[in-house]
Amino acid sequence: MKTPPIVSAPTWEAARQQLRVQEKEVTRARDALAAARRRMPWLAVEKTYAFQGPDGTVSLLDLFEGRRQLIVYRAFYEPGVGRYPDYACVGCSMVADQVAHPAHLNARDTTLVFVSRAPQQNIARLKSSMGWEKIPWFTTADDFDKDFGVDEWHGTNAFIRDGDRVFRTYFINGRGDEAMGGTWAYLDITALGRQEKWEDSPDGYPQTDPYDWWIWHDRTPRNAS
Repeated sequence: MKTPPIVSAPTWEAARQQLRVQEKEVTRARDALAAARRRMPWLAVEKTYAFQGPDGTVSLLDLFEGRRQLIVYRAFYEPGVGRYPDYACVGCSMVADQVAHPAHLNARDTTLVFVSRAPQQNIARLKSSMGWEKIPWFTTADDFDKDFGVDEWHGTNAFIRDGDRVFRTYFINGRGDEAMGGTWAYLDITALGRQEKWEDSPDGYPQTDPYDWWIWHDRTPRNAS
């Protein structure tokens, strides 16, 4: 292993500051990319899709849980994948391990769910054994996978609803899924974004001051003693 040089503290700090210039450029580029996503056209979802959940059959609209936005991650957990039924795909499992508490997405009127082809009894057992109880996880068994680009590979779809009408707003897969798991990364792929006033969003989009919507995941008010 050929290591970098060992330097003095001032030289190290100068090198760090040089990299910070590049890091800030990446941050600004990432913000601009998220702003472009918020201006993506919407695709109307005309078909009806059925999913199996812990309480029975639900529709795509039901997955929103009454919220305005929905993020659906297709995880590979089904016969023929990895060490099924004991484990899901190792990559999808890494994504699940990184998922932040959903209360923070919910605070931005957004729901996150996972879907797989495994039956609910296996999904419930997997969630319990891996500590993923906080992730809503449904069984998909119709054309959803094929219609939304996740028939043969994992991927993350973002949707928004206007009343009972549902629209597909964005989709990522491949290495794009590597960034998923954190609240900010998920919000940045949605049509409404983080919904904070500093963001470059179209006129009329919901926005609040930063920090105003931040909560502890048990929903205790921020100003509580």
